[in-house]
Amino acid sequence: MNIILEEIIKNADPVYKEFHKKLIPTIPENTVLGARSPVCQAIAKRYAGTKEGNGFLHSLPHTYYDENMVHAFMLGRLKCDINEIQRYVIDFLPYVDNWAVCDGLCAHLKNFFKKPEDVYGFVIECTESDRAYTVRFGIVCLLNYYIDELHIDEILEICCRIVSEEYYINMALAWLISFCLIKQYDKTIKVIEGCVLPKWVHNKSIQKAIESYRIDKDKKEYLRSKRIK
Repeated sequence: MNIILEEIIKNADPVYKEFHKKLIPTIPENTVLGARSPVCQAIAKRYAGTKEGNGFLHSLPHTYYDENMVHAFMLGRLKCDINEIQRYVIDFLPYVDNWAVCDGLCAHLKNFFKKPEDVYGFVIECTESDRAYTVRFGIVCLLNYYIDELHIDEILEICCRIVSEEYYINMALAWLISFCLIKQYDKTIKVIEGCVLPKWVHNKSIQKAIESYRIDKDKKEYLRSKRIK
């Protein structure tokens, strides 16, 4: 057993395990140890860039969900060049099999996204993958780093292009579109008015936008009128 897995097991919380495994129904229950996110982040911080940490990053696939969380957080702490971080991300993505690891990876890749334009093409490629969580990774990265006037047109084109039966892809799309409504309303509302999205994604996007305090009352009322029955 490697030292990082030992640390995870030592800090696992059985009560949190029972709670958390219900949040991630797509993975086997016996792969959740119960290490809380701050614990996983602390372990990642302690070992990032060390011999043990580098060995851990090259020991895919991992057995446990918690190991994948540490792996995601550790990638966010790498100080190597963008191309090397990208290679690590490419190696890891085939083993990302749930929304929590996927979204944790997206949120913590701050060094990777210091120059967003340098990795934009890679993000777009991810949205075209045949693996569900690689597509979700691309969608959530667009949400986190690219909703602005420069990218909004292509983001909306991508949202209209992705048609999937995968719940976690569709939820990510709705989440992305709702944020586009918050940040780039005038262009995004045209997508809603055109009814070009799958019905579930269309209605869920409206729901998520209406739940936001950053959209004013009049716009919320208009969005309600655009639900597809």
